Amino acid sequence: MAEIWKGKPVADAMTARMQAEASELSARGVTPTLCIFRVGERPDDLAYERGAVKRCEAVGIRVVRELLPADVSQEEFDARFLAVNRDPSVHGILLFRPLPAQLDGEKARRMLDPAKDVDGCTDASLAGVFTGSGIGFAPCTAQAAMELLRHYGVDPKGKRAAVIGRSLVIGRPVAMLLMHGNATVTVCHTRTADVPAVTRQAEILISAAGVLRSVTPDFVNPDQIVVDVGINWDEARGGISGDVDFDAVAPCVRAITPVPGGVGSVTTCVLADHVLQAARRTL
Repeated sequence: MAEIWKGKPVADAMTARMQAEASELSARGVTPTLCIFRVGERPDDLAYERGAVKRCEAVGIRVVRELLPADVSQEEFDARFLAVNRDPSVHGILLFRPLPAQLDGEKARRMLDPAKDVDGCTDASLAGVFTGSGIGFAPCTAQAAMELLRHYGVDPKGKRAAVIGRSLVIGRPVAMLLMHGNATVTVCHTRTADVPAVTRQAEILISAAGVLRSVTPDFVNPDQIVVDVGINWDEARGGISGDVDFDAVAPCVRAITPVPGGVGSVTTCVLADHVLQAARRTL
């Protein structure tokens, strides 16, 4: 049976470190501040917001909210968003997406100051991920997968890694982060021929497909580390489950992350860490 690599020990270690850093910033007259910018009340946004607020407050980060109704006009949205974007007391902005249909989500993404883009959604932030230049920040979930590997002592250097999924939110960014760690990376997607034949060759498998229990035992090998970042509604179990068929795959690999309780629990820690980094950069 595989080792179960949970996110809580990672989150606890990161929180302890960040509390010290927040105290240091406070002593220098800086109050790290995150603005949560939410339009409407989507249940998944509200759930993530609760976790983000709890984590930030535990670390010592001030959280402010800009909450707009779901039917807000483009003009009102733009005015409120630009005001937060220009506020020097706000170091990071978490913009919940997708936005309602009447709003231009691409325009909002372009408006966001990359220095405050703590969830890595702007072009400048993504360029920083791809070039390794340090501009902006990586998407939080992609970075959380790397933090989990680091905590459990996995050095990607020289290892073969496979990533399932090529989105700009997780798949491609986490592939680039692995490459910066000197892994040899293959990205699989919906047009990849015989995905299991590819992933079986990997020592690290990261699944970001967004398809419930799509990773089965024929995708893995006994020496493999499987990191599941999929979040899917599981009707049969009445909760969330990952991309990996956990019960079937766990006996077949070296280590595996659960869903829930794995990478997701580290994501809000990465968000808080990005806010602290953004605050430090203002000094």
